[in-house]
Amino acid sequence: MGLEQLFHEYFSGLDRAGNKDRCYLCCRTPAEVKHFFGFAEDGTPLNAAQFGIEDVVLDRFDVMSYRGVRPVCAVCQLNFDGISLLGEQGVVHELQGEMEHSRERLWPAQNTGP
Repeated sequence: MGLEQLFHEYFSGLDRAGNKDRCYLCCRTPAEVKHFFGFAEDGTPLNAAQFGIEDVVLDRFDVMSYRGVRPVCAVCQLNFDGISLLGEQGVVHELQGEMEHSRERLWPAQNTGP
């Protein structure tokens, strides 16, 4: 895919997200996603000397996808993959229902007095 097409995908994704260059689910920026995986923004490992890593670089910088209805990061994609592999999609839907309809049960009011 050409560089021009990648720019179009990026800016189109930003338009759909209200010009927010963050993951729709976790709100991490691309730099924060790289840091999560142990890399600086330029793709070099953060603690290479500490862990004895040599010649390791992040060769692909697409840690954020802009192709869907909203931007999604590689961390959330991995979490989704893990949930799917464990067959836990039903639990996610149940939790979503609880969050939508039973908020008071999930987040009880603060006790303001004795």
